[in-house]
Amino acid sequence: MTDDERAPGGMRYGWTTGACATAATAAAYTALLTGTFPDPVRIVLPKGQRPAFALTREWLGDGQASAAVTKDAGDDPDVTHGAVVSVTVRPGQPGDGVVFHAGAGVGTITKPGLPLQVGEPAVNPVPRTMMRDVVAEIAAERGAGGDLDLEVSIEDGDELARHTWNPRLGIVGGLSVLGTTGIVVPYSCSAWIDSIRRGIDVARAEGLTHVAGCTGSTSERTVLDEYGLPMEAMLDMGDFAGAVLKYLRRHPVPRLTVAGGIGKMSKLADGHMDLHSKRSQVNFATLARIVREAGGSEALAARVAEANTALDALQVCQADGVPLGDLVARGARDVALDVLRAAPVDVDTLVIDRSGTIVGRT
Repeated sequence: MTDDERAPGGMRYGWTTGACATAATAAAYTALLTGTFPDPVRIVLPKGQRPAFALTREWLGDGQASAAVTKDAGDDPDVTHGAVVSVTVRPGQPGDGVVFHAGAGVGTITKPGLPLQVGEPAVNPVPRTMMRDVVAEIAAERGAGGDLDLEVSIEDGDELARHTWNPRLGIVGGLSVLGTTGIVVPYSCSAWIDSIRRGIDVARAEGLTHVAGCTGSTSERTVLDEYGLPMEAMLDMGDFAGAVLKYLRRHPVPRLTVAGGIGKMSKLADGHMDLHSKRSQVNFATLARIVREAGGSEALAARVAEANTALDALQVCQADGVPLGDLVARGARDVALDVLRAAPVDVDTLVIDRSGTIVGRT
C-alpha cells in the first residue's frame, strides 16, 4: 500500500496510534544514537507496508530524545484523529530490553481480562511488538544494545479517553495505543469492535454472569434500572450486535440481555448484525408478516407494511391490541441464539420506546 492509496469508494486510509508511536520511536531512538532525527521517518507495518511519517516535534537532551507524530486517521471518524503521539526514549538497564512506560495521556491497566497485566501501560501487544522490532533494527544497524526505557504520551489523551470505553474497561488516565495492522480502514470501526471484545474479557475476568448489549444510552439506562447491573457488565454494543454475539459464542458469559429501540431491534430480528441506518433498514414487509402470524388482521398488516417508521408500526399495533414489541423481542432473541450456535449463553431481549419505556421483552 502506498502512502496515498485509497480504500474502496475513494476514502483515505489512515494510521493507527500504534503506527504513529512506532514512527516516533524510530525517530527518537535514531536521534539518541546519532544526534540526528530522520524526518520523515519510514517504518515497516506488520503486513509489509512502508509508510513515511513527518515529525511534529523533536527534542534531544542529555541522555534522552523525544519525537512526536500527529495521527492522521484518513477518512475514518476516529476520536484520535489529529492527536499528537510522542515517544521519549532513554537508555535502559542492560538485559532489560524495551521497557514501556505510560506518559501523559496514555492509560494504565487497572482490571484483569485485558491482554496486558494490571499496572502495565495501555500499549497493546501488536504496537509493542512493532516498537520493539524497530528498536532492534536500529540497534543492530548502530551496534547498540537495544535496552531502552520507552515512554509513550498522547496530547490531551486523558480528555479524549472520556469519549471512549476505556474507563469502563479499567484503563485509567488516558487512551490505549491500539492497532493490529498499523492501518485505519475508513469506517471499519475496528477500535469500537475491539472495545466490545475487551469489555467481554473484563466481564469474564471479574466473574460477572450477566452482561448487556444496548443500542444506545436510553436502552442502557433502562437495562441498568431493570436489572441493577454494574457498569462493567454494560458492553459498548451500539450498532454492532454481531460483534457481541460472535465474540460471546467463543467466550461465553452465562446470561446476555440485548436491548434497544423498536427500529434497531426489528433489524436484529430480521437477521441483521450491523444495525446502523446506513447498513441495514427496517423491513416493514417482515413486520407485517409477523403481525399476520400473530393473528393481526389484514388491515392492520397493511398499515404496518405502509408505516413510516418502526415506532409508527408499534403504535398502530398497540392501538389494535397486537404486541408487536414482544414479537420483535422474540424474533431478536431467536436470531441471537442462532448466532450463538448453542454456546452456553441464556438470552433475553428488551424493546423500548424513545422514552425508555419497555414495550416488548422475552
